[in-house]
Amino acid sequence: MKNLLATLTFGAILAVSGCTYYGYPAGTVPASYDRSFSAAADAMRDQGVAINVQDQASGTVAGQRNGSTVTASVRQQADGSVRVQFNTSDSRDPGLLDRISQSYDRRMGR
Repeated sequence: MKNLLATLTFGAILAVSGCTYYGYPAGTVPASYDRSFSAAADAMRDQGVAINVQDQASGTVAGQRNGSTVTASVRQQADGSVRVQFNTSDSRDPGLLDRISQSYDRRMGR
């Protein structure tokens, strides 16, 4: 009888110890405006854009590369997220905006 009780107790302890508790997943926090603004300006520099306007209050970064004007617009959304948009005045280098966007993503850890 003692042997059976010990075996059942050991089995119950073993079964309970196999249960795993999964905590709450870490929530995502929107990127900060300052970090996004700096990453946008640095991404433009990474791709050879000479910055001539960098106004954090208005969220504007502008510069020149090979005669083309390149701009970044950084805006805080109502939900707390940040929207970043890159534009160029012409398409002399059609891959430029893609390369800037990729540099931005790398700087943001994406």
